[in-house]
Amino acid sequence: MTGSKPPIDTSLRTLLPPITSASQPTAMAHSLRVAVTQAEPEWLDLAGTVKKTCELITEAANNGARLIAFPECWVTGYPGWIWARPVDFELNTKYIYNSLSRGSPEFEAIQSAAKRHNIAVVLGFSERTASHSLYISQAVISPAGEVLMHRRKVKPTHVERAVFGDGSGDDLANVVEVDFGGTVGRVKVGALACWEHTQPLLKYHSYSQGEVIHVSMWPPIDPHPGVEHPGLWSMSAQGCQNLSQTYAVEGGGYVLHCTAVCTEKGRDIMGTHNGLLFHTPGGGHSSVIGPDGRRLTQPLAGGDPAKEGIVYADLDLSKVVANRSFLDNVGHYSRPDLLWLGVDRKQKEHVIGRDDHEPKKVVLNGPKPE
Repeated sequence: MTGSKPPIDTSLRTLLPPITSASQPTAMAHSLRVAVTQAEPEWLDLAGTVKKTCELITEAANNGARLIAFPECWVTGYPGWIWARPVDFELNTKYIYNSLSRGSPEFEAIQSAAKRHNIAVVLGFSERTASHSLYISQAVISPAGEVLMHRRKVKPTHVERAVFGDGSGDDLANVVEVDFGGTVGRVKVGALACWEHTQPLLKYHSYSQGEVIHVSMWPPIDPHPGVEHPGLWSMSAQGCQNLSQTYAVEGGGYVLHCTAVCTEKGRDIMGTHNGLLFHTPGGGHSSVIGPDGRRLTQPLAGGDPAKEGIVYADLDLSKVVANRSFLDNVGHYSRPDLLWLGVDRKQKEHVIGRDDHEPKKVVLNGPKPE
């Protein structure tokens, strides 16, 4: 057969490290150790939670992890009282003051910890803007300490809307390449928060960005008491785990299912003893899920949901490629000639027609984010 050679397909270069020798790479060449936290924040204490964040980063790095995941609103804790009483001016005001801003000394301290320990950080936090609005936000910080991704939950869930605002079109960019160097190289990492994992269109858009590792962030979540209980099973520990496993199957990548812990201390601070959620101490159910949906890790302390710690796993990234040879919902296992997704990624401005176009993600201190 004659003629020019076909162009090299580079689409897998973000999934697998480059082959640098004549021999085939071993499975370990594709291995990446990850750390999934299961911990209790210092409720309504920004400085205390940032300090604990840096300590967990140090612990994970000392145990060989190259990426660490934190839960939804880790800084400074998920406002669980909203499920007991939507209006609480005192706690809401304190929560605003103790929420995290991009460019602040507290945020930079987390960046510095990532750089110091050469570890990627996927952070969930309550974001405070210059106008004192709050957003359920996520950030991916590189091992070099750079903010690669900063997004907001596109639609807060139910009573969360009493505290948090909506994200915008630019918050759909929730997957970025993280350079781990060495034989691992660049890996696409993404994140969504809590019940964003129930939104089919949002999930499909995430899959389309080529995720290999997905961080599924959740607050403390309680087991469902039984079929007669009025609470939604889909908001329980079992239901949320199921949503993360479904995401892994549909996306064909690894999922780091990350939940927080709420002990008696947290219940007392937030007054959630009689609330729909956070009424029972515990909430910790962190795990690592494989590309085919199976759970790869055992629960901490035999399944004690009040136990704090870190779940570790060594991810064989070649399993993602093997799995997608069967199922690739944004590739060979799709019909874009029949069904497709339309997306508006534009940032929505509050004021249009100004001479200055300041970004919406304004910070209280330091330089404005990119």
